[in-house]
Amino acid sequence: GGYGIARITAILPTTPQTTLLPLIALALWGSIMANIICLRQTDLKSLIAYSSGGHMALVILALLTKTPWGLTGAMIMMIAHGLTSSMTFCLANTAYERSNTRTLIIATGMQLTLPLLATWWLLANLANMALPPSINIIGELSIMSTLFYWSPTTIIPLAINTLLTATYSLYMLIATQRGKPNTTMYMYPAHTREHLLLALHMMPLVLLIINPILITGP
Repeated sequence: GGYGIARITAILPTTPQTTLLPLIALALWGSIMANIICLRQTDLKSLIAYSSGGHMALVILALLTKTPWGLTGAMIMMIAHGLTSSMTFCLANTAYERSNTRTLIIATGMQLTLPLLATWWLLANLANMALPPSINIIGELSIMSTLFYWSPTTIIPLAINTLLTATYSLYMLIATQRGKPNTTMYMYPAHTREHLLLALHMMPLVLLIINPILITGP
């Protein structure tokens, strides 16, 4: 979807700022609402799915500005969130295979029984909340800078959006890893294939942190 919007906005004629205002306001409101919904979720996979809505709203915002910096930020955000969201879904599946439930209040305390998977959970959530020096923060800062140049007023909803993203990411991490383990769950150790799958998500993110010019361009 982000790729399609990028191709369409590139061929659209230049429009006044007031023409794009309703669309940008709607995307900002949608991003905040998606993040608020994440805070109210009890289903782990639904929480991750709604988080994608919040991040993709930022991609739409960047593309609507029709600036090179906005296009770069949108590309970085799409790649970074694609890897991060997929990694988080894989982690959610590992939790589901052991607990047979996606309810956060039941699948708790996995840090004590699965410490290696808890490390992957921590890395995935830190990347999701765009903690430095992840590639996610480069995308978010590019989008924020573009929108601030377009209209300084947008910094207020963007700041709220960033705060909500960090809040539900920490909520997801604490709800699944901390607390008393559920004794009804059979917590067998993590398989090598699971660690390999998660490593294949993290390696491109680390590579982009080391050399972001691969997607930002010279």
